[in-house]
Amino acid sequence: MDRKLSTYIYVVAANEEERSLCMLEMRSLFGIEPTFNLLESPIRIDPSRSPFIKTRIEVLFDGSGVEEIGELVQKIQLDGATFKVVAIDYDNPYDDTKIEYEEKRAVEREIGLHIKGKAEMRMPDRVFGVVRMGGRWRFGECAMGEAIWLKHNDKPRKYSTALSTRVARAIVNIAVPQTAGVTVIDPCCGIGTVLVEALSMGIDIVGREINPLAAIGARENVAFFGFEAEVVLGDMREISERYDVAIIDMPYNLCSVISPEEKLEMLSSAWRFASRAIIVTIESIDSIIEQSGFEIKDRCTVNKGKFTRHVIVCERL
Repeated sequence: MDRKLSTYIYVVAANEEERSLCMLEMRSLFGIEPTFNLLESPIRIDPSRSPFIKTRIEVLFDGSGVEEIGELVQKIQLDGATFKVVAIDYDNPYDDTKIEYEEKRAVEREIGLHIKGKAEMRMPDRVFGVVRMGGRWRFGECAMGEAIWLKHNDKPRKYSTALSTRVARAIVNIAVPQTAGVTVIDPCCGIGTVLVEALSMGIDIVGREINPLAAIGARENVAFFGFEAEVVLGDMREISERYDVAIIDMPYNLCSVISPEEKLEMLSSAWRFASRAIIVTIESIDSIIEQSGFEIKDRCTVNKGKFTRHVIVCERL
């Protein structure tokens, strides 16, 4: 992630079960939430980082209407490249200026006619987006998000109770919005779902796991995707190194039943080795978090049927 003087508009989409997670990820990455399906920010994020960002528009021109945008796009130099213009919906149910299908096609044609070059609808060299937002029209170059996490579903070791790759990726973004120079640990890494997502984003992360079979699975999964990461077999309460962030998916299945006292020990140890923690739990443990020395800064829930996970952002007091 980097910051430029440019303005970017992000097209965001989430289903109801994951909307709370999406909002927390956006607050973590940008410091704000989207307005319906659009978010404007000076922060540049690769749209493939997030499972919820579909498109990024780097704004080149701003105008009061389609005619003004049409005049401005004549400045674009394509140097022989083909192009396509896509009109993007501002999904505001309370806005009676919503662009309908036929109008979108008309806007695309109108602007496209003013661009000096060859239009190509199927496989263009460059894609431009136009959107009406806040009473103004914005036009710019589009970057489309790629669902990288979907590829990580095809791994050799799987657990039915593990985080989905989609949820894991969002949690990594919540934990590490700025990746440069940040050290991260997943001290209950299981089969390495979080490790794989973090490594695919170039994040410096290590894993630890008390279950020998799970630790073997994590190493196998990490290697399967061509990544390298240390996965230590051991109890997180024995960690002596220091990290900027810990991502802790609390044990909860029938083979990992732990008492409130053990949970407090785990989180107290995390307080010693990490300045910040993202805690994932299926039950309310606010009082245990507070007893451990962490302060809750933000949170969300992720629903899957009747199953609810709590994602809690904590910082050391």
